[in-house]
Amino acid sequence: NAAIAADEPVALATVVRARGSVPRHAGAKLLLYADGRTLGTVGGGELEARVIQAAETSLTTGEPGYLTYNLVDPAKGDPGVCGGTVDVFIEPFGLPATMLVIGAGHVGRAVARLAAWLDFRVVVTDDRADLVTSELLPEAHRLLPGTIEEALAQMAITPLTYIAVLTRNVMVDRQILPRLLETPAPYIGVIGSQRRWSETIRLLREDGYAEAALARCHSPIGLELNAETPEEIAVSIMAEIIMRRRGGTGEPMAAPPTTLTAATDDR
Repeated sequence: NAAIAADEPVALATVVRARGSVPRHAGAKLLLYADGRTLGTVGGGELEARVIQAAETSLTTGEPGYLTYNLVDPAKGDPGVCGGTVDVFIEPFGLPATMLVIGAGHVGRAVARLAAWLDFRVVVTDDRADLVTSELLPEAHRLLPGTIEEALAQMAITPLTYIAVLTRNVMVDRQILPRLLETPAPYIGVIGSQRRWSETIRLLREDGYAEAALARCHSPIGLELNAETPEEIAVSIMAEIIMRRRGGTGEPMAAPPTTLTAATDDR
């Protein structure tokens, strides 16, 4: 609880079942902090090393895990020779999905409001410090005025960080996107027209970025809703993020209407 209150991600590994001769029994726990510190033990040795490795993965992905370890024959890859079997459940905590909004203009503020309502942890940054205020962005959990380099130095981008680049021109994007392409973010959306994105790609190619890296960016950002207002554009952006996060298709839920042919009364 103290780690979560301090906004520090942790993963809890718990022995949920033990059979035969094992170093620790059901209820034994190990807590792994993001900086590598541990508290408690599930048995030490190679078993614990593997549990820590699995917990590190859980912290990165945000996914829990249920693992079974046989402690019989190291020659077969087992992490011990005690003779028993241990089941371990690993659960990450303090890892909410984060929405990083880069650009605090009208659309950025609308995205921040909607993302907070959708239970994302919202972080907003902009090099125009007068736009990054609690008065303009009351829903944001964290405000990072300054350059993109300064913002990224103050926060960790994880596979649970979704990024909306809502900036004012191509040259700003040219400075920002190389920093973002180095991160494991699952979604990087960039606002602008097809023409603007084509120019951004051209410049980034000149800077030496490969097609595979550029393909990670989604631009124009959002789903096609014919949106006009900042609030409608925010819905379009968040709809695409939800679709990609949950594995949706973006297709209408309703089946297309069928053509009904009137039956001919031949009486």
